Amino acid sequence: AALLTLTRKRGAATYAQTLQNIPETQVTTLENGLRVASEESNQPTCTVGLWIQAGSRYEDAKTNGAGFFVEHMAFKGTKKRPGSAFEKEVESLGAHLNGYTSREQTAFYIKALSKDMPKVVELLSDLVQNCALEDSQIEKERGVILQELKEMDSSLADVTFDYLHATAYQGTALAQTVEGTTENIKRLTRADLASYVDTHFKAPRMVLAAAGGISHKELVDAAKQHFTGVPVTSKEGFVPAHVRCRFTGSEIRARDDDLPLAHIALAVEGPGWADPDNVVLNVANAIIGRYDRTFGGGKNQSSRLAALAMEHNLCHSFEPFNTSYSDTGLFGFHFVSDPLSVDDMMFCAQGEWMRLCTSTTESEVTRAKNYLRNAMVAQLDGTTRVCENIGSHLLHYGRRIPLEEWDARISAVDARMVRDVCSKYIYDKCPAVAAVGPIEQLLDYNRIRSAMYWVRL
Repeated sequence: AALLTLTRKRGAATYAQTLQNIPETQVTTLENGLRVASEESNQPTCTVGLWIQAGSRYEDAKTNGAGFFVEHMAFKGTKKRPGSAFEKEVESLGAHLNGYTSREQTAFYIKALSKDMPKVVELLSDLVQNCALEDSQIEKERGVILQELKEMDSSLADVTFDYLHATAYQGTALAQTVEGTTENIKRLTRADLASYVDTHFKAPRMVLAAAGGISHKELVDAAKQHFTGVPVTSKEGFVPAHVRCRFTGSEIRARDDDLPLAHIALAVEGPGWADPDNVVLNVANAIIGRYDRTFGGGKNQSSRLAALAMEHNLCHSFEPFNTSYSDTGLFGFHFVSDPLSVDDMMFCAQGEWMRLCTSTTESEVTRAKNYLRNAMVAQLDGTTRVCENIGSHLLHYGRRIPLEEWDARISAVDARMVRDVCSKYIYDKCPAVAAVGPIEQLLDYNRIRSAMYWVRL
C-alpha cells in the first residue's frame, strides 16, 4: 500500500512538473504588425511556420476557392526561385514543407534542422511575398485541384460536414467550402489569385511561429531581415467587412440508396474560440466519447453511448465535435450507420445530449477531465504540433494560453457546470442536420427537433 501511494504521488508530481516546466512562449511584434512567437527547447530540429488570418470565410461566391488555389500555387515557385527551384531548395536542406487552408486560417510551415532556421525564415518570406503565379503553373494546378475535388466527393464524411456548414450558415461566407466549387476553380484567373494575396497576406494578419532548438532573438532578427517588406493595412481595414455568420436550424438531405452506409451529422450553434464555455463543452464531448467497431472494450466502455452502440449494433462509428470560429461554432456529433439503424442511433445520441443537460454525474466529469488532460499533454509531442499550437493560439486568442492555465480551467469544471452549459447550447434548440446516403429511416426534421427537450414533471 505504501509503495502504491508513493507511485501515485510521484505520477501526480510528474504531471504538475510537466505543466510548470514548459518553456515560456516569447512574442515580439515588429513595426509592420507581424507577430513573431517561439518556444525554445533543446531539440536538434525546429518547425517554423506562418499562420495567416485568411481562408474561405473571407471569400465571396465568385472567388470561393481562391485561398485553396493559392495554397497549391505557393509551392510551385516564386519570383526568386522559379518553377521547382523552391521545392528543390527545401529538399536540399532535408526539410519537410507543408501547408493547409481552412475556413478562417491558412498555414505554411517547414520542419528542418535547428541550424537552418534563418534559411527557413527566408524561404517562408519568399513564399508569401513573391509567389510567381505563373500562367502555365496555374493551368497545370487547376487540373490537379479539379481531380482533388472529385476525390473529395468520395469522402462522405467530408461531404456531410460541408453540407452541415451549408445549411447551418446558409447565405453567409461560412457556408462555403474551403476548396471552392468546380465552376470557380475552372474560372479563377491569375488576377483573382493575385488579388487574394494582395488583400489578405498582410503583416498584422500573420504570425511567424517557431518551436524547437532555436533562439527567439535570432528568429526575430531573421524576421526583421526578411519580413519588413510585407505590406501593412489599418487594423480596421484589413478584413473585408462581413456580417456575423448567423446559425440557422435547418437540414440538408442527400438521399442515395445505392450507398451502403448513411452519414448523419447534427449540430447546434456553439461558442466562438475565446468563449470560456468551450472548455465545458469539450468536457461534455469527452463524456459522450467516441466509438468505432474496430475499438476494443465492448459493452464495458466508459462511454454510455459507445456501450449502447456496441451492444445493439447501432452504428459503425460515431464522434462528437466542437468546431469553433471567431464568433460562432458548431457543437454536435457525426455517425455512420446501416440504413435500418439510423433512427435508433439518432434516438440514443439525442438522448445522451438530454442526459448531459439534466443528469450528468461527477464521476463522468472526472473521467472526462482526465481524458482532456491526456489530450492536452499530447500537444507537447513534436515541434510541429507545438508550432501549430503557437500560431493558432495567437490568431484565435491574441496570445498563447499556457497548458497550466488550460489545466486550471479543466479542473474548475464540475457536473453542475456541464449541465448548465449544455442546457444553454443544446436544450430546446433548433439543430442543423446534414444526411448523406440511404437515409430513408431518418425521421422528419420536426421529430428530430422534438427530441431536443424532455417533458419533465
